[in-house]
Parts: sequence; C-alpha cells; structure tokens
Amino acid sequence: MSLERLDDAEIGTIVTSLQMTARPRPRPLPPSPLRLDRWRAPAPDRYRALFRRVGTPWLWFSRLVMDEAALVAIIAHPQVELFAVTDARGIELGMVELDFRAAGACEIAYFGLVPEMTGAGHGRWLMTQTLALAWRPGVERVWVHTCTLDHPRALGFYQALGFTPFARAVERFPDPRVIGVLPEDAAPHIPRLASRR
Repeated sequence: MSLERLDDAEIGTIVTSLQMTARPRPRPLPPSPLRLDRWRAPAPDRYRALFRRVGTPWLWFSRLVMDEAALVAIIAHPQVELFAVTDARGIELGMVELDFRAAGACEIAYFGLVPEMTGAGHGRWLMTQTLALAWRPGVERVWVHTCTLDHPRALGFYQALGFTPFARAVERFPDPRVIGVLPEDAAPHIPRLASRR
C-alpha cells in the first residue's frame, strides 16, 4: 500500500462509475411538490448560477472554469438535455443533465439538489423522473459517476436504485477554493490546506 502526497493546493477524490444495462421495473413516482422543467439552450450565466447553487457544497467547479464557447457547445448541443428542478413558486432547487451523445447510451452527467432539499425523499423522486427520461428507444445503457467528495449517501443511493459500479479512478485537481472559483468556506467538511492564491 502506498500514499501519494498531494500539493496543499490540490484535492484528490475516488470516482466511481455506475451503470444500468436494462430498463428498471417501473416504480410508482414518489410524491413531491417539485417539478422538472426542460431548459433549452439556457444562457451560460443562468446555467452556471444553478450549477454553483447545487454543486458548491460538493466542490463542483468544472463547468465554472470552462470557457464560454466550450460550455455553450455542451449545453446547447441537441443531444444534451438540461432540466431544472423547481418548486411551486418557480424557484430552481436542483438540476439534471442528460448526455445522449454516445450511441446507445445516456450519461447522467449532473444530478443534484440544493442541500436544504436532501433527506426528504426528493432525490428518489428526481431519479425516478430522470430514469424515465433517460431510458428512451435506442438507449441500452444509462450511467452516472459519483465521487468521495459527493454527499456521503450518494453511492448507496445510486446502488439502491439499481445502478451497478463498473469502474473506479483517482482524480486530482486544484482546490477550487484556493484558486478562487468557489468561496473559501465552501465544503467545510473537506479540509482546505492552502490559502487562496
């Protein structure tokens, strides 16, 4: 066994990829006051604002550092579908991003709710909706990835809903709090070892 030391300005995480290779049995849709609204080619600033609200506690930052053209190429692509989770007042409380660009597959690229919505069954409602959208004619595989920076129950949640782990990798990247992409107090459960540059 060996340990690889990271620079104090870096973060390391273990990424687990999970998949379904058959449509799951239909489940009753759990009740929820939320709804899923399709976003068609949203403005990059609107997309980033929701991405930040949902992902800051888990140090999501990849889409925040992407240049505008690269981000638009993804979120406006006809085979990428974006959805906002909204409440009765229209307030955006979560997001789903489905990527159908690989033939026969759907990647759940992003899936999440703002922290105050977790633990009340909304995630199960959202995944039931997401799987109904993902399993369309021609799709033979739906997959997702999670990592050790995500909510501690994320991996178990995906497995309980029928996903099976198939790959694992180690990822290292600059701490987004240190490089100024996310607030210094984001994700306090993950120690920040370096000062902001």
